[in-house]
Amino acid sequence: MEFPTTYHIPFTWLMQHGCPAIRYRTLTELFPGSYPAEAEAIRPELEAFGPGRQIVKKQKDTGVWGGNLLGVSPNKATGIKDVGTIHQYLRLVELCWGHESRSLKLGSRLLFRLLSRDPDPKLLFEFAKYAYSEPGVEPWVRELVREASAAALARSGLGEDPRVRGAAHSAANQVSNFLRSELAAQPLVKSGGAWVLHPQAAPPTIFTIAVLAHLPSIQRERAGLVERLGVYLAQPAGKKAFGIQCGKKVLKQSVVLLGDPLKVSASGQTDDLPFGLYWMELLARLGLLRSSTTAPKLWGRLVKDSDEVGVWKPRNLRALPKRVSPWSYHAFPLEGEGKTVESRQTDVTFRMALIARLAGWDITAS
Repeated sequence: MEFPTTYHIPFTWLMQHGCPAIRYRTLTELFPGSYPAEAEAIRPELEAFGPGRQIVKKQKDTGVWGGNLLGVSPNKATGIKDVGTIHQYLRLVELCWGHESRSLKLGSRLLFRLLSRDPDPKLLFEFAKYAYSEPGVEPWVRELVREASAAALARSGLGEDPRVRGAAHSAANQVSNFLRSELAAQPLVKSGGAWVLHPQAAPPTIFTIAVLAHLPSIQRERAGLVERLGVYLAQPAGKKAFGIQCGKKVLKQSVVLLGDPLKVSASGQTDDLPFGLYWMELLARLGLLRSSTTAPKLWGRLVKDSDEVGVWKPRNLRALPKRVSPWSYHAFPLEGEGKTVESRQTDVTFRMALIARLAGWDITAS
């Protein structure tokens, strides 16, 4: 299966059935510059939309959501009770809240502080207890949080800020050195009967890919690295579970990428469609969609389940696709809890169109 070079977007259908964010993004991202007046008319609806309002109500005056940074699902072991700051910030961005809104101003202020390597122990949030009990945890946590913050700020449109660019280049340097090293072929070692990442290995994380995906200027500056990433991310990730050795502590993780994270069957089925769409979008932004071996299979399945004008219509769609990985939380669904068949179709239909637009295919619409 190969990707096409043309794609048909169901413009009228998306504008009829999409939530405010999907309609606004259809006008501004799928057909940029073509409908300025129509897009401006939708703006008042964006911050009045229920899902966004619910997120705003949960934010503290410090800019924090849920008392943590990267949590999605409640977890007693880590003390996470609600969705964390970086995910909720990104969700508001995906729902098209503007930088002038109080919530994004507060959130951006905190993310820039996290980016600055501020040593305040309180900025470790949910990771603080690990850092107190095992000093080796803190450097890895702070670097991870710095990457995640840079990725969120880049996605929000603040990627040309020197602080974000600096963090992106730092992450790119580490990954570049890793991909050129012998550790790229075998980055795991045994420790106490468990597999852990080699202490000198610095593979890309989901946040590395996200920050580079939203910084076209750095993609141009680091074209060689992007090309090597395409080769690396096309390789099977392997099935070994592994953790991060931080001093005497081994931290569970799901952010480090040792190859292609997308799991797709021979028929193009996946148990995590929200992540599959998010991953294909990142690859499209990087210009790496065609280098993937799994994405074409998933795309073929999505097209097979779509009608002749591009509306995603799988059989027996009684609920929204379930999310497995936490890293697509912010992107799916934009529609909220869909009560009609159409509301369960809009998110996937829009994401397919966005991927096609980002991939540079020839677009038609009706």
